[in-house]
Amino acid sequence: MTYEPTHPTTPAPLRYGDAILYPPVLPEPRMVPAEIPPGVQYVTLPDGTRTLAYTAQPETPPVRPIPAWAKTTALLAPTVGGGIAAASAGLAYAAPGLIALTEALWATVALIAAGAVVALARPRRSTARPTTHITQHVTATGLFGRANGTINHR
Repeated sequence: MTYEPTHPTTPAPLRYGDAILYPPVLPEPRMVPAEIPPGVQYVTLPDGTRTLAYTAQPETPPVRPIPAWAKTTALLAPTVGGGIAAASAGLAYAAPGLIALTEALWATVALIAAGAVVALARPRRSTARPTTHITQHVTATGLFGRANGTINHR
């Protein structure tokens, strides 16, 4: 059994008629090995080019626990949704009563407006009657003196 590599490190020369075409000479990598980050190596691709590639799986960051506020929010979401659903169902059942209530309120507003119109349109008492004027004269002598006075009706 003979072993042949599946990807040779140097490609076979190409032929063009009688001439043999050799692939161009590949320059050596220009990066100093000390500059290469960990997990990266030079790799020869099937077409013969050499390039840098990750050869190891990148490290995954540690899993952080779910914060307490997120758990609380996730647990409250169905409760809030259920409350909204119950409120909408209650409004649907109460709609006929609410419509009647609004009509009663509009009737009350109309009654108040009609009362204001009647109050403003009502005729006033006639001013032809004479009014009574009362004048009063009071006199007193001293700080603790007795007061005397007269009342005149006109």
